[in-house]
Amino acid sequence: MNTQIPASGLDGLTAQIDLGALAHNTRTVAAYAPGAALMAVLKADAYGHGALPVARAALAGGAAELGVTTIDEAVALREGGVTVPLLSWLSTSGYERAIDADVRLGVSSPRQLAKVVEAARAVGRPAMVHVKVDTGLNRNGVAPAEWAATRDALVDAERAGRVRLQGVFTHLAHGDEPEHPFLDVQRDALAAIVADARAHGLTPDLVHAANSAAALTRPDLHFDLVRPGIALYGGIPVPGRDFGLRPVMTFAAPVILIKRIRAGEGVSYGHSWIAPHDTVVGLIPAGYADGVWRPLSGRIEVAIGGRRFPQVGRVCMDQCVIDLGPDGGGVAEGDTAVLFGDAPGADRAADWAEKLGTIDYEVLTGVRGRAVRTYTGEL
Repeated sequence: MNTQIPASGLDGLTAQIDLGALAHNTRTVAAYAPGAALMAVLKADAYGHGALPVARAALAGGAAELGVTTIDEAVALREGGVTVPLLSWLSTSGYERAIDADVRLGVSSPRQLAKVVEAARAVGRPAMVHVKVDTGLNRNGVAPAEWAATRDALVDAERAGRVRLQGVFTHLAHGDEPEHPFLDVQRDALAAIVADARAHGLTPDLVHAANSAAALTRPDLHFDLVRPGIALYGGIPVPGRDFGLRPVMTFAAPVILIKRIRAGEGVSYGHSWIAPHDTVVGLIPAGYADGVWRPLSGRIEVAIGGRRFPQVGRVCMDQCVIDLGPDGGGVAEGDTAVLFGDAPGADRAADWAEKLGTIDYEVLTGVRGRAVRTYTGEL
């Protein structure tokens, strides 16, 4: 499939999504976990990339299953024509809709399991469940003290034909630190839970724990299924390690105005930047309402035609300013400025994240407002 960017795509602020890069990244992660199936994680509208087109690209790249947070996300994929197994692992209601749509449900407590059983009774067909066990992250998941009660309730529910335990899984507390000793603790705790489940007659088909980093670096955590997220989008799963992943989102905007200013003149609110000499500045129609964080003011550069130009002055709600230098840098109104992404000289989302003291997940999911997603790439 070859999806072209619409002709109007660069007239404004865009988040250009390269589906070919996403399929490439999926194949790359799968190659690191050849003995396991791959579940592409598409929560939060596929990390801000658009869940339905990303789902198709991930499946073209070899994903066997898809994972989301909410039932609404899963049902939307079903309504979009996605037929592969879908897991939703953080919902507290709407179980009837999930069962009707053949969505697998993550279960994190005996109380939640009871609600799923009741929903299955109301629908008249069994619910497919993956029990989430807390092995030390202390977030969602069945607490160790509640495992026996949950296990016994699963046994009863299976005998009654209300549920089918398809999987057992956990989340890693130090997933981006491949050598952290707590990963071994969680691995062994998960294995012990699975052994106990099987000893009591439960027969889960899928055991899973590995996020992007573990899928790429820890074969002992692959089990039956790996669940990459950020790696699929070309993020940095393990700082300092290059796995051949390609950025998927390119955040770009046109230069809509160019003007000359004199030495000593200030730019943007508060005149936090004063021109040290006569220069030319360009206006970019992207601000903190769109995902250009205000704390990045004066700390980033954009790429235009392979050259880098500093952003100057405060980032505003709708716009920011770049310094093109005394000669204007050869930039004309209408030229495209790449804020981050796959372009010569451009930053990656991880570069912004480092400046902000956060992670690239937050930068990618923060692209919003008037940014229009466009799609390209050969699958």
